[in-house]
Amino acid sequence: MTLSFPNPARSYDESRRRVRFLGHDGLMQIRFFLPVEILAADLSSRTPTEADYLSAFDGMRKRIFEIAQKTYASKQKDMIELDPRSFGRTA
Repeated sequence: MTLSFPNPARSYDESRRRVRFLGHDGLMQIRFFLPVEILAADLSSRTPTEADYLSAFDGMRKRIFEIAQKTYASKQKDMIELDPRSFGRTA
């Protein structure tokens, strides 16, 4: 099957400093986690808020989903934390 993202929902996990979103491979749900460092590089110098991170995610959604698809194709797991290096950043 092909990985898809039919649900646009995403949420911020403050304790782990990441944004969570879901993909689906057929009936299987795949949980993705995106470290906020990937999003913070494009934010202002002030301390970003949850709304800032989610807005940055929305602005990068197409690229995030493309990288999530490539990562899933190579890992085939039901839980994946995306690597900042995939976005051209080091962490």
